[in-house]
Amino acid sequence: MNVNEAPIIVGLDIGTTKIAAIAGRKNEYGKLEILGFGRANSTGVQHGQVLNIEQTIKAIQQALKNCYESNPDLEISEVYVGIAGHHIKSLQTRGDIVRQDSENEITIAEIEQLIDNQKKTFIPAGDQIIDVIPQEFTVDNIQNIPNPIGYNGVKVGANFHIITGDRNAIRNINRAVDKSGLKTKDLVLQPLASASAVMSELDMEAGVAILDIGGGTSDLAVFYEGILKHTAVIPFGGENITNDIKTGLGVLKQQAEAMKVQFGSALADEAKANAFITIPGMNGMPAKEISVKNLANIIQARMGEILDFVTYHLKQVGLDTRMLNGGIILTGGGSQLKHLIQLTEYSTGLYARIGFPNGHLAANHIDELKKPMYSTCIGLILKGYSDYEHKYKEFEKSFKKVIVPETLVKEDEPEVRPLEVPVAEAKETVNTRGRKGMTKFWEKFKNNLLELFKEEGDKDL
Repeated sequence: MNVNEAPIIVGLDIGTTKIAAIAGRKNEYGKLEILGFGRANSTGVQHGQVLNIEQTIKAIQQALKNCYESNPDLEISEVYVGIAGHHIKSLQTRGDIVRQDSENEITIAEIEQLIDNQKKTFIPAGDQIIDVIPQEFTVDNIQNIPNPIGYNGVKVGANFHIITGDRNAIRNINRAVDKSGLKTKDLVLQPLASASAVMSELDMEAGVAILDIGGGTSDLAVFYEGILKHTAVIPFGGENITNDIKTGLGVLKQQAEAMKVQFGSALADEAKANAFITIPGMNGMPAKEISVKNLANIIQARMGEILDFVTYHLKQVGLDTRMLNGGIILTGGGSQLKHLIQLTEYSTGLYARIGFPNGHLAANHIDELKKPMYSTCIGLILKGYSDYEHKYKEFEKSFKKVIVPETLVKEDEPEVRPLEVPVAEAKETVNTRGRKGMTKFWEKFKNNLLELFKEEGDKDL
């Protein structure tokens, strides 16, 4: 690949809590040089679906503005967009074609025809096919062929994993992108994008589950023996945890989010029983003390429910803990919860680790992009380069030289701030009320005892 002619590919992650735009280009070592980065808070998206198009457009434009500020030389017209949400479904199909000339080698055109035939698969009314992914091929009686190009045979077939989504939900995403002045190059299922950013070919071969814990949903992709076996969207994410804290502890949503990030733990046994968070009262009301242990119990309950779904889906596809030697890779913004690895291993019986996207990044990237919340966006760029290298799509060559910036502009206001007004005094404290009470009791008891002895002495005199 000629680096000077390599296209600049932009990933656009339209999430429930954030919208991120990252522009990247591969260097001569095959690593991504990040040429621009912008982020904005997301307000028009719920559970992965665009519900308010106007608010989503404003957030996309803000993310693009920040991206342009980080590198004024950028020209962005096409983007790879991630898609998730409750409406996403998947199904397995089988397809075969009989070849006209069995003596000639199987060509790419024949495989493309086989894949295109699956796009005619019957799906429920109102749904639309997002992607058709071949799993394993067969040529005549030869089974489990990863790539049939070059084989000879009368019939070639394959098992397929077809991903579908609600037509209106897909239309809303495309409309928001179009009205933002951009063109959708391709829609990519978010867990597949995240998987390409955080796992290796060895992980795929060993068997691995990718759990991308986002704001509105948690997305699952399962690989075994180098093949995508299953995808699923779990209808819970970080926003559900925040809402549980808000309701369970009687605090504002901003306070609940800040407490989750600063003091939250996914394992209640690891939380200190005598640690408290002080929330200043509003409108002259007294301050509220919240137990860190209670906070962890709420988080563990919801995260445990998400992990129960993971176990359920693994059993549905016939994969147990003995088959996934690569374990579970946790990524997305929700994966940063403390002690989540321990809870995952306890709940699923699988080895767990956090998946970071920095293995694909060149040395110039900023620390912000090391976070697992950007796995999807980095994965979208990698998907674009896969299309470019395999000539699945046509790309404009980058005739204009774009210099890698020394620093990249982030969103003006961070997504989650440290606890501040109206939670300005929130901090981890140790409950000493019982100890102080006992001290006062003994002081009073001692003084009364001394007074008693003094009175008895006066009588003797």
